[in-house]
Amino acid sequence: MKRSNNFLVGILKGAALVAAVLSVAASCSKGAKINATVEGAPDSELVLKALSSNKYTVIDTVKTDAAGHFACTVPLKEGQPEFVYLFSGEDRIASMILQKGEKVKLTTDLHGNCSVEGSPESAKLIEVEQDEARFANELASYNARLGDLDPLSEAALQVRRDLTKSYISYYRSRVKYVMENSHSLSVIPVLYQVVGDGLPVFGQPTDAMHFRSCCDSLMTVYPQSQYVKALDEEARRRKNILDINAQISSAQEFGYPDLELPDIKGEKVRLSTVPGKLKMVYFWNSEETTQKIFNFETVKPLYEQYKASGFEVYAVSLDTDKTRWATTVRQQGLQWINVCDGLGGGSPSVVSYNVRTIPTVFFIKDEEIIPSDNVKDAATLRSFVVSNLR
Repeated sequence: MKRSNNFLVGILKGAALVAAVLSVAASCSKGAKINATVEGAPDSELVLKALSSNKYTVIDTVKTDAAGHFACTVPLKEGQPEFVYLFSGEDRIASMILQKGEKVKLTTDLHGNCSVEGSPESAKLIEVEQDEARFANELASYNARLGDLDPLSEAALQVRRDLTKSYISYYRSRVKYVMENSHSLSVIPVLYQVVGDGLPVFGQPTDAMHFRSCCDSLMTVYPQSQYVKALDEEARRRKNILDINAQISSAQEFGYPDLELPDIKGEKVRLSTVPGKLKMVYFWNSEETTQKIFNFETVKPLYEQYKASGFEVYAVSLDTDKTRWATTVRQQGLQWINVCDGLGGGSPSVVSYNVRTIPTVFFIKDEEIIPSDNVKDAATLRSFVVSNLR
C-alpha cells in the first residue's frame, strides 16, 4: 500500500486515523481487493473463477451497479498467487494473476478488452493474451486466403511460406518472452499456448528445456504455488520424452537404447561408454529383500569371477529413495556400475527397455542386445554369461 509523506504525518497526528488505516490493511491482508468497472454491463451478474487443476472453480458471484461497477475481495494465501478470471455467462471478459495484499483497479467490457492497475502480474498476463489474440487473427487471415486459392498454385505456396515465417517469428517472440520473464507466472500460459488447429507453440521435444528453466526460476519465487508444482510435473514429463528420443536416436547407432544415469557420486555414466565383452543391464530395487539376496548370492560372485574376462554389469536401480539405494550399494559392496535417477517406475529407462517386472536383465554383446529369454535363475544366468564370454 503506497503512502505519501503527508499521509504518514497525518497518521502520527491522530489515533483514530491510525485505527482506520489498520482496519483497511487487515481487510487487504485477507486477499486481493478488486474495484472493477465493466462497460456495457449495468446491473449485471458476473462470476469470478480461479484456475485450478486445468479447470475453473467459482470463487464468487458479483453484481454490478447501474454504472457497471462492483468491488470484492478475493481470498489468497501468502506466496500463492492465483489465476483469476471474470466471466459474463460463458464468456471470459477479464484475466488476472492476483497476489495477497494487492488493490486492483480493473476496467473491461463484454468483449474482453481489459486493463488492470495495481497488479504487475495481471498486466503481463493481459499483454500475453493480447499477443496471442493478434497472432490467432493473423493465422486466421492466412487460412482464409488459402481457402480462396488453388492449393497447387504459386500464390498458395507463397501464402504457406508466409504463414510458416509468421509462426516461426511468433515462436521466437514467445521464447524471448519466457526467457525475459522467467520469474513471472505469466510465462505458464505462454508455455501451454496452442494455436491454429491444435498446434502447440512449445511442442518440440527440445522445448522441454524452456519448461525446466522457467520452472526452476519460478520455484525460487513461488515454491508453494499449485501452478509451479504442476509445471514441474510437466517439465519432468517433457524431459523424459526428450531423453527417450535421444535414446532412440542412439539406438540406431549402437543397436540398443543408450542410457546415461547418475551413479552414487552423482556423476552420469553412459551405457555405451562402458567397456566389456558382455554387458548386463540389470534393473532392480534396493527395497526388495529378495533382490538384495540375488545381488549377494548370484550376481556378486559371478561378477567377481568373470569381470577380468570382460563381464560388466550396469545396474539400474528403480528406487525413489536414492539414499537407501546408495546405502545398500555400499553395504553390499557392489563393485559394478550402479546408477539411479530417483524416478522409480517413471524413469525413461523403464520405457526404453520396456521393463515390466524387476529384477530384469538384458545382455549386450558386440553393440547389440542378444536374446536372453531363458535366463530365469542363478544357474541359467551363470551358464549364459560363461557361454557368451568364450
